[in-house]
Amino acid sequence: MKFVIQRVTEASVTIAGKTVGEIKKGYLVLIGIGKADTEAEADRLIKKMIGLRIFADENGKTNLSLKDANGQLLLVSQFTLYANCSKGNRPSFIEAGAPDQAQRLYEYIIAECRKQIPVVETGEFGADMAVRLCNDGPFTILLED
Repeated sequence: MKFVIQRVTEASVTIAGKTVGEIKKGYLVLIGIGKADTEAEADRLIKKMIGLRIFADENGKTNLSLKDANGQLLLVSQFTLYANCSKGNRPSFIEAGAPDQAQRLYEYIIAECRKQIPVVETGEFGADMAVRLCNDGPFTILLED
């Protein structure tokens, strides 16, 4: 499982010109689910993501978590995080989770995040999405399990 976490001042997802998810300050998280991933791995990454202290405190130090900063989440499924480009020029996606398994875990992640963060927006699993963001910093972190 892979989470690409981008600290943003704003982010949105549109499908066919219609906005389906939009946040202000918080994290845009691209979520890649591998074929061997489980809910236990998702729980570990969710805990780590929510606990990351990457927002500035009153002294300008990166010392506040998402909760401390009243941040929001925009969660977007992205199987291409499992692209293997080691051979040739065409990426292989054989390590990505099967669509039914990946969608189940993606929905699990959304539900678990909503238990802890008041504003959780999403993209649409399997859709052709346009993602816009203003990366704050820029600050981007990769979490893997």
